[in-house]
Amino acid sequence: MIKEFCAENFTNIPTAIRNGAGRIELCDNLAVGGTTPSTGVIEEVVAYAGEKSIPVMTIIRPRGGDFVYNDIELKIMHTDLIEAKKIGTDGVVIGCLTNDGWLDEEALELLIETAEGLQITFHMAFDVLNKENQLKAIDWLAEHDVHRILTHGGPSGTAIEANFDHLKELINYANDRITILPGGGITDKNVKSVVMALQVDEVHGTKIVGE
Repeated sequence: MIKEFCAENFTNIPTAIRNGAGRIELCDNLAVGGTTPSTGVIEEVVAYAGEKSIPVMTIIRPRGGDFVYNDIELKIMHTDLIEAKKIGTDGVVIGCLTNDGWLDEEALELLIETAEGLQITFHMAFDVLNKENQLKAIDWLAEHDVHRILTHGGPSGTAIEANFDHLKELINYANDRITILPGGGITDKNVKSVVMALQVDEVHGTKIVGE
């Protein structure tokens, strides 16, 4: 079972790995849900985690707020992804939507093509989609070789346990075509019960291995 530790910069990564983190999602600015870390941070984390054989997934997100990006923001994301790939990140975490509540297919196709050879996670922008579009998004993302979808299974601020039914629906629908990665409100205290309830192999959180 992989415990993916959501890290803000380098600071807590050594402790998290010692405490059992099996993968790192690397961010800056977790107060706004995570933005792209600096190249210096990516370089040091990739070097440190690489020595311990722990993969690093770098978020590519230019700002907080919504997930509808203009052309300049997409250029920034494209450049940041290229740089993270050059530095040696094992994967990237992306998510782009349209104003009408669907995946920004054109933006995603560009980023997915640029990320060739890396693992790709679609982040919690997924939770903004309505339930019907979430199922369609699973189809689209699986067809475009995205590896996993990070989801809370419901509105942020709800307990993860309150979203078990919907998460199970998503997991069943995905049917091993793409990994559904539960996150948000999973800690070292409830991780075992979440894993047992959902029968998943991967879980995500900022407190997944304790503080």
